[in-house]
Amino acid sequence: MLWSRLFIPTLRENPAEAEVISHQLLLRAGYIRQLGAGIYNYLYLAQRSLLKVQQIVREEMDAIGAQEFYLPGLNPAEVWQESGRYDVMGDNMFRLKDRFGRPLCLGMTHEEVMTAIARGELRSYKQLPQIWYQIQTKFRDEPRPKSGLLRVRQFIMKDSYSFDLAPEGLDVAYEKHRIAYCRIFDRCGLEYVAVEAHSGAMGGSQSQEFMVATNAGEDYVVSSKQTGYAANLEKAVSRPVPPATPDNEAALTPEEVHTPGQKTIDEVSAFLKVHPTSIMKTLVLVADGKPYLAVLRGDHQLSETKFQSATACQEFRPAHPEEMREFLGADAGSLGPVRITTIPVLIDEALKGRKNLVAGANRDDYHLLNVTPEEDFQGAWHDLRQVAEGDTEIDTGAPLDVRKCVEIGHIFKLGYKYSKSMGLNVLDHNGVETPVIMGSYGIGIERVLCAAVELFSDSNGMSLPVSIAPFEVVLTPVKSADATLREAAGKLYAELKALHVDVLYDDRDLSPGVKFKDADLIGIPFRVNLGKKLASGLIELVNRRTKTSTDIPVAEAAALIRQAIAEARPTTAH
Repeated sequence: MLWSRLFIPTLRENPAEAEVISHQLLLRAGYIRQLGAGIYNYLYLAQRSLLKVQQIVREEMDAIGAQEFYLPGLNPAEVWQESGRYDVMGDNMFRLKDRFGRPLCLGMTHEEVMTAIARGELRSYKQLPQIWYQIQTKFRDEPRPKSGLLRVRQFIMKDSYSFDLAPEGLDVAYEKHRIAYCRIFDRCGLEYVAVEAHSGAMGGSQSQEFMVATNAGEDYVVSSKQTGYAANLEKAVSRPVPPATPDNEAALTPEEVHTPGQKTIDEVSAFLKVHPTSIMKTLVLVADGKPYLAVLRGDHQLSETKFQSATACQEFRPAHPEEMREFLGADAGSLGPVRITTIPVLIDEALKGRKNLVAGANRDDYHLLNVTPEEDFQGAWHDLRQVAEGDTEIDTGAPLDVRKCVEIGHIFKLGYKYSKSMGLNVLDHNGVETPVIMGSYGIGIERVLCAAVELFSDSNGMSLPVSIAPFEVVLTPVKSADATLREAAGKLYAELKALHVDVLYDDRDLSPGVKFKDADLIGIPFRVNLGKKLASGLIELVNRRTKTSTDIPVAEAAALIRQAIAEARPTTAH
């Protein structure tokens, strides 16, 4: 392609509305333009890169025997009502009505539609297993669109679904997808980690997220370099940092102390001159309409996911101030678990074995000293807390890191959630009607591109992996008016095209500096400069990522460029 004929509207300055690197550079490089909040136009360069990502995904999905479908983005409400998710998705789902008043929605994902197809067509175990997938636009009414393409209201997703007769078959399909995802992200040139995760609204028994470490992410991953342990913060477990001071081991009874105006953990800590690790915080939560107390160490944070798992609730919220007073007789800041017998109490396991701690007295402006779990109050033990910096691995004691990450893929063992709610059954070997067990597997196509930009960029722009860059190499005559340079560039351009190299010819009548800056900005992996050395039969091959340059003979240039591209192409390590 000739640059002079393309629409590549580059910008010299970072747009004021762009905060994260990928958003800044995709705007500056002319890949995207915003249409509305969380809604973007993908221009020429973005479309080329996204199609390359999709082709890699398609090849690897086809390789595991998956069959490509294309399903409607506009769904009848009743198919989502069958699974129960029409209400669960709440305001995140776009909802509308047709001219006859019938309710419709825009698909956020397609478990329900795929299950409906399978229900209508699959009759016997002989038709299993099946893996069906699609690459299609999804919709989510994101309340706070931000970070460019990382949090949007319309996006492209590869979603696939497996159907099997028994759990052993689901295990096979899940592992096929795990390996395929590793190959996809390897081929896209990403540095990523697969972590154990929570299934959330998708349901199911097991899931893994594929995460890329970047400050643009909104998820957190807990990992150990020593052991390879990795898990989403929602799911991660750890050995907590020991208390700052040892507990008093004496056999003491709770003692009420006046703490006027002291509400927060830090305020109580300073007032009583005890460390937050020697204070218990009591949270009052309402889960599925029922009150619970969650008791944690003062410096720890509640994991909402772990609390939800412990209570097996569908949804929960913090209690309102009037509810706290109704349940415990005091306001927030003075609440505690002692003498509570009518409300279930959940105690975080980090408090096991602790003695003589501080807790709220359930009387405004009062706290209790010398409170010991299991002696002064009872409850059910659960892992309720989020992993924190400084924690270590439970089994090995290895240090753990907590890093911000962006999710690029997620695989789920759905189990029977959709087949049972929607009546997807087949006849087994004995002619008995049996529910089908399912899996669901997603990849965010735009997120792959964003993650690559976040990982591989510098002050000059992007440095995209050769496999997903819009072009593999750009030819740059340093003097566009020089007939000899133009002729050599045109000849090399034709040779590279004949070798199926994805080449861009910068034929614009601009200064070399402007051309070089534009090539660096849009992230093309290799640049060929044709200049003075051509008189000696040489041209310069520049590697965008390493910033190294090599003089190569013009007579052999096409073959050498193709070789350099092949050597730079990411390979699969899995």
